[in-house]
Formats: sequence, C-alpha cells, structure tokens
Amino acid sequence: MIEKFKPTWCLDKIYSLTPEELKRAKIKAVLTDLDNTLIAWDNPDGTQELWTWIKRMENAGIPVVVVSNNSHSRVKRALKSIQLPFVSRALKPLNYGISRALRQLGLDADEVVMVGDQLLTDVLAANMAGTRSILVKPLLNSDAWNTKINRFFEYFIQKRLTKKYPEMNNWQEEIK
Repeated sequence: MIEKFKPTWCLDKIYSLTPEELKRAKIKAVLTDLDNTLIAWDNPDGTQELWTWIKRMENAGIPVVVVSNNSHSRVKRALKSIQLPFVSRALKPLNYGISRALRQLGLDADEVVMVGDQLLTDVLAANMAGTRSILVKPLLNSDAWNTKINRFFEYFIQKRLTKKYPEMNNWQEEIK
C-alpha cells in the first residue's frame, strides 16, 4: 500500500531537471503541479530561474504541461505571463488530469513524468496513471490552508516511506 506514494525520483527542485536527463530516461514531456512546484503560490510571475528552465525545455522540444487541482480561472491567471498549456481541476490523486494531459500530448504514460511537491496528490496520481514521478521540495515553506491538511497526513506517509526506502532521504540534483 505505501508503495503507491513512492516517487520514482526525489529532486531538490524542478529547475534541476535537464533536457539531457529527460532524453536519457526516454521522457518526452513534463507534467507539473503549479503551486510550490513550478511557481511559488504567491508569485505568479515566476523567477528568472523558471523562465530559463522553460526556455531550455522549449529549445529541446520537451513540452511542459501544468496539471493542477486549481480552478481554470486560477490556473489561467497564474500562468498569464508564463503561457504554458494546462489541465485544471485535475482531481489529483485520481489519474483524470494526467490522462487528459496524455491525450492532449498524444503520448503514452511511460513517455512522461509528473513533477510535484506532494505525495498525496502529485505522486499518487502519477502512480495511479502509470507514469514516473518526481517529488520536489516545496518552493516555499508556506501553503494554502487545504495543502496544510495534506502536509499533516503526508508527514506520516513520508516517515513510513523513508523507513522502508531509506534512499528517499537522499534528495538528488539529477535523475539517474
């Protein structure tokens, strides 16, 4: 049961992910959570690091699609300056949003990776959809109220996971 929450990789942040690593892993597209993964939830314009990362993916021909549980209007507003395609109301941890993104991209589950900062939504949804996953550290230490509830339960799941899989304590700078 606990295996359903185990990510394929654990990275410090999404911006550490390179096109070269993705191509070695035969990953053709990146699906990403929005808040505290791609952007800080309180900074919709993003950072220079974000803009550089998106440009690297774009230049390498690797699409980036946001898969978020937020409403359409919230995601659209947050991505106004970033201009990435997205799936809103993804219903994570169900695989609904990931399946929609796969159809939009015309790719199979083994050709994408889902990146997110939560075990209970992002990683579980990826595992339910049969995609690989990357758990990243949240960009900020603060969360919206509903995410705080998830973080409470996630703490106990993380403890069980790291007991069974001690390598999860080793946050990497690249996928291997």
